Amino acid sequence: MVYFSSLLFGLSAITSVLAAPAAAPAPTAAPDLAKRATTCTFSGSSGASLASKSKTSCSTIILSAVAVPSGVTLDLTGLTEGTHVIFEGITTFGYEEWSGPLVSVSGTDITVTQTSGAYLDGGGASWWDGEGSNGGKTKPKFFYAHNMISSSITGIYIYNPPVQVFSIDDSTDLTLTDITINGSAGDSLGANTDGFDIGSSTSITISGANVYNQDDCVAINSGTTIVFTGGVCSGGHGLSVGSVGGRDDNTVSGVTFESSEVKDSQNGVRIKTISGDTGSVTGVTYKDITLSGITDYGIVIRQDYDDTGTATTGVPITNLILDNVSGTVDSTGTNVWIYCGSSSSCEDWTWTEVTVSGGKTSSDCTYVPSGASCSD
Repeated sequence: MVYFSSLLFGLSAITSVLAAPAAAPAPTAAPDLAKRATTCTFSGSSGASLASKSKTSCSTIILSAVAVPSGVTLDLTGLTEGTHVIFEGITTFGYEEWSGPLVSVSGTDITVTQTSGAYLDGGGASWWDGEGSNGGKTKPKFFYAHNMISSSITGIYIYNPPVQVFSIDDSTDLTLTDITINGSAGDSLGANTDGFDIGSSTSITISGANVYNQDDCVAINSGTTIVFTGGVCSGGHGLSVGSVGGRDDNTVSGVTFESSEVKDSQNGVRIKTISGDTGSVTGVTYKDITLSGITDYGIVIRQDYDDTGTATTGVPITNLILDNVSGTVDSTGTNVWIYCGSSSSCEDWTWTEVTVSGGKTSSDCTYVPSGASCSD
């Protein structure tokens, strides 16, 4: 069902016409202020299709308990500049084996929020089979934030994602604030439920995220000027750069992870570059990061990803700063593992107040730069 309420603006009638030279330009049309002021509410099983059809006519889009049919994207791409999207109640998605996304948003100066108690229920249990995106059922990615410019996504609650959650791509000046991703029910069969995957984007800030998942809390595959701050990551694979390599864009620079906690996860700090590929990772900082309950690696930096055992030099990792990174690893895990292809492919590292303990000390680190250590 759709409801429209509009603020109408009157225009004074033109009572006289002045003679003008023949070459005078035509007057600029008055903006359609009534259209811009329209609030549209969509709900139920028809809400997704109606929202997609009417989205450019609405300055505010309210999605009230929308039941998105199986195999359908809640398509909010190409929104009119300045549109506000509000999720209300529980948004659900029908089951089908397909790649998704379940939701897609794009535009300039877009604001996405939700009302109190609202959430998006991905129904992940219907897809979870222990294989994630590596096999088994084809599972839909959740939320595409592609081509979002000078926009914000605030307070969104994602529940039981089938597989990867936020895909951020080709976006600039995008902020995501107080996002919750709750995939805790997927611990037995959920996989590849990355919280935030970022590629080919600039000036992205993620603050106050609370992520419980079974893969990278955040994975930066490419992009510049990216900040992850004030987050809590649990159950997954940690704060990751990469994997880097094998894409159209393989450059990561100017990344900061700060004031965040990684707990009950496989890894804490993680940088992974693909063996045999090219690209670069430079200017990455981990500052004020606390680790606890890490099962595999407190800090892991490896240039052999996708080909375990062959570290290569095509994606150098330079100007890496770790400042006040501390915490504990399980006794069966490893505190720090650095596996570089050469001394020149890992250089200009500065580590201060790095204290990771409780696990094993690695005996097979390679080309550890001065300033870093595998014995922390």
